[in-house]
Amino acid sequence: MGTAPQERRAATLVMACVGVFVAYLPVTTVSASLPAIQRALHASTSQLSWVSDAFVLPMAALILTAGVFGDVHGRKKVYQAGLALSSLGALVALCAQSVQAVWAGQALAGLGSAALLPTTLALISHAVPDPRERGRFIGLWATSLTAALALGPVIAGTVLDHFAWRWIYLLALPASLLAMAFAAKLLTDSRAPGTRRLDWPGQITAAPAITALVYGIIEGGAESFTDVKVMVALSTAAVAAVGFVLVERRSSSPMLDLTLFRSPAFTATTLIAMISFLGLIGFFFALSLYFGMVQRLSTLDAAWRLLMVTSVPLLLGAPVGRLVHRVSPRVLIPGGLLVTTAALLTLTDLGAHTSFGSMAWRLALLGLGLAFVITPMTATAVSAVPFHQASMAAAGNNAFRQVGAALGPAVLGALLSTKAVDALPGHLTDAGLTGRTVEQVRTVAEHGGIGAVAGVDLGADTPRVLGALSEAFLDGLHLCLIVSAVLTLLAAALGALMLRRPRHTAPPAGAGPRQEVPAPRHGGATSLAGNAAER
Repeated sequence: MGTAPQERRAATLVMACVGVFVAYLPVTTVSASLPAIQRALHASTSQLSWVSDAFVLPMAALILTAGVFGDVHGRKKVYQAGLALSSLGALVALCAQSVQAVWAGQALAGLGSAALLPTTLALISHAVPDPRERGRFIGLWATSLTAALALGPVIAGTVLDHFAWRWIYLLALPASLLAMAFAAKLLTDSRAPGTRRLDWPGQITAAPAITALVYGIIEGGAESFTDVKVMVALSTAAVAAVGFVLVERRSSSPMLDLTLFRSPAFTATTLIAMISFLGLIGFFFALSLYFGMVQRLSTLDAAWRLLMVTSVPLLLGAPVGRLVHRVSPRVLIPGGLLVTTAALLTLTDLGAHTSFGSMAWRLALLGLGLAFVITPMTATAVSAVPFHQASMAAAGNNAFRQVGAALGPAVLGALLSTKAVDALPGHLTDAGLTGRTVEQVRTVAEHGGIGAVAGVDLGADTPRVLGALSEAFLDGLHLCLIVSAVLTLLAAALGALMLRRPRHTAPPAGAGPRQEVPAPRHGGATSLAGNAAER
């Protein structure tokens, strides 16, 4: 098929950009609103972790299946279904009267995002079959994704300065519904050729493995890792993971071909993707609570600080993308990870009264390091495998990145809560509080989490209790930053040892473009999925 008409390509690009913006807007919009949600719904720290993870878990568990479903049944249909689920999730959360209802809305929105991420790229690939020309369109798509992450906190802050927390979900409703209406008229459907089919055994084993793992980590951190339900969850995750490996090895149409991991570069970039998003999303979770519970900032004031991290990758995405073809990933990715490690370590002296000016350059430095990691990561993964496996390599990299994003609030939230609760009695004593007051606060913290302590009224002792709570929280935050720095440093070492310059694989000689219905290149969109998502 020849190139689509200019107006059709432009419409496809706009629809794809709107779709990915809707898909990623809840990530930082909700993260920035966590303190407000916690206060309004009296949520514990572990319950608050599930507000973020209820969105990311379905996205991580179903992103591979959603891409295959679009290839088999039509990408336009999956795109519209994703928008419908996103709007439904926003509506449920908008009307929520409990934290459990927020979880339900977040989960529905996560399902929508799982459908939108691979499908928006596939639609672009169908409209622009020339890989070189397609790069410009993918760059704009990637900018929309990063813009959603960057603008989310500002949108949340603006809303929360004037309205209740639930109205942060309002924007997704008209955006989704309008996109659905325009897509019905403007988008052309497409499918992948060949005999590819849905891998139900792989999906049935992958989803429980991811969900049980994150559940076990969240509940283990909130209670105890020796608790029966936690041990059952972690055992279930291990059994399901083994089952996934076994069924994928035997599948004639696997969701994730495990032979990809024979490539050291693919393995390295996949692990780096998971670790970096674990740290990034977990960092947003912990930092949002710090701004709300310790510095007691408004959501908008907190948003400007978070923007210092997210705006740098947004501004540097295109320049760093050009460096991918000139600088070895063995230098680029580990170098970015080392900068990220340094930035995390500089933040370990954050205090209750640290100024914006003192913090801004360190947050910007963190964003700079992430810009040099996020942009080239999946491009390296895709170039490390044979051409016919490029689509699966990018989809796998995306899936592991979302697993890291799901684990971030779980792991860092558990560390933060455990350390803060353990440190709180000592800080209460240092503040001159003794006896019954200390025991009462400690009991509230152990049963309701550190957030519950902020709502306890102890009369004249309340200011000292809040001061002790801030110090205990900072102990937990500093531990999270050190752990994140160590993980990032390990990822840098992994990259330095295993990465090589991309081979820029091309189709086999004489293969030519494969025909689709109507005619996109097989795997072309998905092979670009991770690359674009990283920019």
